[in-house]
Amino acid sequence: MGSHSTIDGIFENFVKSAQLFRDREVLRHDYLPESLPHREEQIRLLGETVAPVLKDARCSNIFIYGKTGTGKTAVTKYVLGHLETKAKEYGAPVRFSYVNCRMTGSAYRVFANLTQSLGMSVPFTGLSVGEVFDRFRGRLDSSRTNFIAVLDEIDALIKDRGDSVLYELTRINEGLSKSKFSLIGISNDLRLKEFLDPRVFSSLSEEEIVFRPYDASELRNILLERSKLSFHEGSLSDAALSICSALAAAEHGDARRALDLLRVAGEVAERRGSKLVSEEHVREAEKHIEHDRVVEALKNLTLHSKLVLLSVYRLSKSSATTGEIFDVYSQLCGELGSGLLTQRRLGTLINELDSMGLVNAKVVSMGRYGRTKKIRLEISRTLVKDVFHSDSRLGRFFDPIRNSF
Repeated sequence: MGSHSTIDGIFENFVKSAQLFRDREVLRHDYLPESLPHREEQIRLLGETVAPVLKDARCSNIFIYGKTGTGKTAVTKYVLGHLETKAKEYGAPVRFSYVNCRMTGSAYRVFANLTQSLGMSVPFTGLSVGEVFDRFRGRLDSSRTNFIAVLDEIDALIKDRGDSVLYELTRINEGLSKSKFSLIGISNDLRLKEFLDPRVFSSLSEEEIVFRPYDASELRNILLERSKLSFHEGSLSDAALSICSALAAAEHGDARRALDLLRVAGEVAERRGSKLVSEEHVREAEKHIEHDRVVEALKNLTLHSKLVLLSVYRLSKSSATTGEIFDVYSQLCGELGSGLLTQRRLGTLINELDSMGLVNAKVVSMGRYGRTKKIRLEISRTLVKDVFHSDSRLGRFFDPIRNSF
């Protein structure tokens, strides 16, 4: 009976207590607001670029980039939503398809999704990527339409598969007689050019739109607009709003992070039975989110990045050199029966882990012995252990019987 009554108590308290949220969904990142403050310029640029499809002309390929939480996806969906309504009014044969490459996973699934948006199903596996592409092209041509494909988080596709997929897509119009195809690529990685063949890049970015990070006052406006819809009046303190904007602006002008902070701060306040979201609740929320972000980042690393991080963990001293890491990494690959990456490629992975804040890599001078990189773990060892322990391939390294760690 005891445990039963506690859980019932929790539920009843929740229902009875002061409700802070009017609608917490408004603070989720996939919520599409009515208006997008501080993005008028980008909306106008994108609108002008896609407008020709209303007169049955092909629009330019567009490359949109900026860091996460700068409004790229929201602006694109907003503009294309309005374009769709206009196209229906004018009877223009326009079709859209939105694919998030990171969620979709493979090149195969990307083409399958595009094909399905034209009403033709594709088996879940079994064909080659080339065959799925041919089906898409055939179906597209026979549908006599002006097709705009949005590939969001396109960097995930390129880092996974190289630029062959994009190369095919940028040349697809040569094989179409009755339809037209345009591509909108959205990237969170500003250095994407470095990964792409120059020919592919120039045909992908016939038009380029850059989204700059929001500053603190812009973030404050965005949060103020959203908080009117998401919180009951008077349940959010000014200080909490300001600090959410300041924290997110200091990070890198990320509205998504600001909204997350606000939502989690509201949840913390709610759990404490508080009637007002305060600065202290935001501080608490920041701890939660940071922890979750690191756990997510660790889980989503590719196998070799995980092995590199594990090597740093295994060296367990204050800092290690690239050479030492490479030795441990080679040993781990040997135990897993997995192919080795070159030491140069390993250096790139270390830099990526550094930019994610999981390790700290700094170049130090060794006097007359030249310069070397010193790499140390930036996150707690327990966190690495907890996440990798439950990883299907890496768990074995934490097995107490083998006692490798």
